[in-house]
Amino acid sequence: MMMMGLGSIFHLNSITLCMHHTQIQFQPFGFPYSKSNNLLPSLSTTIPGWGIKLKSKTLSLSLMASATHFQVSSEDGSAPTQELGSSPSHAIGQHDLLIVGPGVLGRLVAQKWRQEYPGCQVFGQTVTTNHHEELVKLGISPSLKWTKEGYKFPYVIFCAPPYQSSDYPGDLRQAALCWNGEGAFLFTSSSAPYDCNDNGFCDEDTPLVQIGRSPRTDVLLKAENVVLEFGGSVVRLSGLYKEDRGAHAYWLEKGIVESRPDHILNLIHYEDAASLSVTILKKKFRKRIFLGCDSHPLSRQEVMDLVNQSGKFSKRFEKFTGTDDPLGKRLNNSKTREELGWEPKYSSFAHFLETL
Repeated sequence: MMMMGLGSIFHLNSITLCMHHTQIQFQPFGFPYSKSNNLLPSLSTTIPGWGIKLKSKTLSLSLMASATHFQVSSEDGSAPTQELGSSPSHAIGQHDLLIVGPGVLGRLVAQKWRQEYPGCQVFGQTVTTNHHEELVKLGISPSLKWTKEGYKFPYVIFCAPPYQSSDYPGDLRQAALCWNGEGAFLFTSSSAPYDCNDNGFCDEDTPLVQIGRSPRTDVLLKAENVVLEFGGSVVRLSGLYKEDRGAHAYWLEKGIVESRPDHILNLIHYEDAASLSVTILKKKFRKRIFLGCDSHPLSRQEVMDLVNQSGKFSKRFEKFTGTDDPLGKRLNNSKTREELGWEPKYSSFAHFLETL
C-alpha cells in the first residue's frame, strides 16, 4: 500500500499523483481510502489517465486503471463503501488471471501461473479486505465483491469454499460473467460428490450422488453445473494438505478424535493441486471434469501412524474412538494424469513427510 498526505507526491503504476489537504490510501485493483473528514470545499482537480476528480467536499472517482471499488473512511473509523464499474487504462493481457478466493490454494496458483507467464497480471476477488495487504505483497491485485460485468479476464479460477457463501452457485455464475471466454474458466470443486462410502474404488467415471440426497453434495453439484453451462471446467480435489494444514494437523491438535479409524481418505498436497489447476487452465479445456488426488488412499489411522512415526511434529496423536460413522472411498485419477501429462510432486502423504 502507498500513502499520500498534505502536499505529498507518490508513484502508482508509473503515474505521479499529487494531492493536497487530504490523505488517501491506494491498493491496486482495490480500494483508495480517505483519512480526512473534510475535502477542501473549493478543490477541483482531475488527474489525467485515472479520471480521479475531487470537488466540493466529495470524492468522485472514475478509476480508469485496475481499481474496482473505493472506500472513504473518516477519523472515527466509519467506512462507507461504494462500488464502481471499471475499465482498465492498460488492456487486460492474454494471460492475465482472476482468482476468486485467493487463499492458500489460490496464492499457489498465482505463483505457478507467473512462473509460466512472467509479466502477466494476477487479480484476486475476496469476501473481506482482511488479507488485501498480504495479497498486494504477493503481487496479487485484490478487490472486494464483484467487478462490473464489463471487466472480463481470459483466465478465471474459482477457489473459494462454499461455507463462506449463502449462494454458492450464484457466486460461480458471477465468476463466469468475469470470464471473456477466451482462455479457460476452472472451478476447484471436491471429490465428495462421487457416490461411494464403503471404502470402495472410485475414479473419474464413478457415478455421482443424486441431487437431493445430501445438502453438502447438492451445493457442489449445482455449482459445477453452472460452470459447465458457461463452458468452464471442473477439477474435483481430494483432501488438501500441507505441513501445518489439513486433516492430519487438525487431528494432531485434538489428540483424541471421535471418528472411526478405518475410514479411507484421499489426499493431495496444496502445491500439487495448484500445479494440476494450472495445467488444466493452460490447456484451455471446455466443459471437462478432472480428478485431483495422489492415488494413494490411506485410512485415518494410517495417516496418523505416519505422522507419529515421522518424528517431524512436536505433538503426538492419541487415538480415534468412533465406530459407526460412514466409510470413505479409494480415489484413483490415472485417467486425469494420462490426459494431462501431469504427475504430483508428492506421490503420497508418506513421500511428503520424508521431505520435511
